[in-house]
Amino acid sequence: MSELKRIAQDLNLTEQQVERLQSALEQARKGVTQYIKNHPNATRDDIIAKVKEHRVEIRQRVENFVSLEQLAKWDAEMTKAKEFLGQKLEV
Repeated sequence: MSELKRIAQDLNLTEQQVERLQSALEQARKGVTQYIKNHPNATRDDIIAKVKEHRVEIRQRVENFVSLEQLAKWDAEMTKAKEFLGQKLEV
């Protein structure tokens, strides 16, 4: 999972933090996959909105186990991300 490794390295996460982030990302990725499965006619914009919704949820979870410095780096990474949870965010 290169997305996780890159983020973990950029944020200088501990092994425990990596495990918690991995769990959050996997749960969100499953949610997006389930949404796509349950909504086969969803538009690209619908899918992007769902991904962004999960990104907010993940940030809330991340706040609980990272430092303020790491959180600032997380926010910077997310604002420049063109792909998240396996979905391209640009239309």
